Amino acid sequence: MKVVVAPNSFKGSLSASQAAAAIARGVREARPEADVVEIPVADGGEGTVDALASAKKGTYLSVEVEGPLGGSVRATYGLIDAGSTGVVELASASGLTLIPAEKRDPRKTSTYGFGQLLDAVRRQGVGQIIAGIGGSATNDGGAGMAQALGYRLLDASGHDLSRGGAALARLDRIDTSGFDPAWRSISVMVASDVTNPLVGPQGASHIYGPQKGADDEAVRELDQALARLAEVIERDLKKKVADIPGAGAAGGAGAGLIAFLGARLVPGAPLVVDASGFDAALSGASLLITGEGRVDAQTAYGKAPGEVAKRARAAGVPVLLLAGSKGPGWESLSSMGVDSIVTLAEEGDPGGHNLQVLMHDAAPELTRAAARAVQELL
Repeated sequence: MKVVVAPNSFKGSLSASQAAAAIARGVREARPEADVVEIPVADGGEGTVDALASAKKGTYLSVEVEGPLGGSVRATYGLIDAGSTGVVELASASGLTLIPAEKRDPRKTSTYGFGQLLDAVRRQGVGQIIAGIGGSATNDGGAGMAQALGYRLLDASGHDLSRGGAALARLDRIDTSGFDPAWRSISVMVASDVTNPLVGPQGASHIYGPQKGADDEAVRELDQALARLAEVIERDLKKKVADIPGAGAAGGAGAGLIAFLGARLVPGAPLVVDASGFDAALSGASLLITGEGRVDAQTAYGKAPGEVAKRARAAGVPVLLLAGSKGPGWESLSSMGVDSIVTLAEEGDPGGHNLQVLMHDAAPELTRAAARAVQELL
């Protein structure tokens, strides 16, 4: 009997690999004879590095890079597939959680540290990089990243632009002479489920700027600055990025990755689940167990648990989903192939005291829930 355990992270409580280990313990308690395979998954946001490095038995490395407002932070990345693929998260270098709420200002924050992180991975000799870009503190269109990679962003006087999205209003030209051509042999795939363009009412600044500390005036300023960046990219790099779906991801870093690194933007969950080796692990399974902290309509569309459930249904494998709580639209998961849903929080208390207690002690609760469910199902 083979059971595949492939959960997402339980945000604020357990990483995907911790959740997988907790569920696997429950399966083994209930069915000691079971062959349990742990494949932690993610969808391009928080936990992408952990999920892939854990699932593929890769290695973790870290490097000191510049934080989104200067200073230094330690960013962790993963190497998988015998070191041929690097996995990074923008948030580890340029993320919103790295800045206290009162200091958040997307006119000043920069992706420079993310560029340093990418370059550190390249120097490991990889042929491919998978980048998760959720959770950014930035709105600079990947300009800081480009500067860290050797591009010079110059004003009309030939001076290098300072960090931050607001400075892009003064961009006059892009000097590519310092960019290492070795990058052209590296495939960069960006996991993102955002479809927003770079500029305009649905663009990076208007939709995501306020979450990062931008008031109405700053939103307008940043949108105009990103429009200027798109103009100069089109003229100097011969790439049109302003209206590409997903270019507005991570404060326009999606556009920057396309323009400066020739990256491909792809839906996050399928990319990460493919890279995890999930499909091969699913072969011959009697049950798939997935899960995440809160199950709702979004779980079915674009999230990793929905993705693995869909693949399990196609393979004829029953699916059990374990969750901290249920939210609106959770019923839609049955159409994705989820046969049974078990929540840790009591019904009628999706966000109350019970769930808060569970979050601080989620692993043993998850183990107990998995054991009970497996006893009933297998």
